[in-house]
Amino acid sequence: MSNTRFYSAEKLFIGALIPLSASAATHATRALRLNIGDELKLFNGDCNDYTCELVSVKKSEVLAKVLASQAISNESPLNITLLQGISSGDRMDYTIQKAVELGVNAIQPISTERSVVKLSQERAQKRLEHWQNIVNSACEQSGRAFVPQVLAPLGLSHWLAKNPASTDTRILLNPIGAIKLADLAKPKGNVTLLIGAEGGLSQAEINAATANCFQSIILGPRILRTETAALTAISSMQTLWGDF
Repeated sequence: MSNTRFYSAEKLFIGALIPLSASAATHATRALRLNIGDELKLFNGDCNDYTCELVSVKKSEVLAKVLASQAISNESPLNITLLQGISSGDRMDYTIQKAVELGVNAIQPISTERSVVKLSQERAQKRLEHWQNIVNSACEQSGRAFVPQVLAPLGLSHWLAKNPASTDTRILLNPIGAIKLADLAKPKGNVTLLIGAEGGLSQAEINAATANCFQSIILGPRILRTETAALTAISSMQTLWGDF
């Protein structure tokens, strides 16, 4: 069955006339061949789905009328923030997309000593918008009505300075001095997962993270690529403590 669920940045309420975004309008009317009278669902991140009916289909604008709302309760009991070293090519896009499908609540791109990608302020803003669009699309596909935020990229040292040690569970992948994930106690609060970019974290970064209460864990005897490491760790946490 085709997915007729779309993200909207608009305030949604019963009776509202909502213009679809350009991408949603194109997909709904050209790919799915929806027309006046057809139904679709919209969401904006407030944990509700809104059943809508197309009431106007024009080249310049496609309008939907909100008919009903439904609370969606498919969020994981784990509140995971992914601190992801900025990787190159499609790796970062893939990691963000799949992390959202797996249930993370926020994504913080991190610039590390070994990051291949170096973003200027202008380029960082463009990538941030691109990454947020990937999140929105992943929510459309996965049925999430809460939309995780992609935060503005930060250097790891800057993030650590802004977020001093707390009682939250903090985890990083590091084979030296590590324990298995299953050996950790079930988190009672938020979880922060730190993953390095292609070259991993430097020893200085590992030391800084450890000094800020990050616990090193190991995910088996094999070395994982950055995108594999993030998704494997999130999947394992959802299996051990979440809703898998």
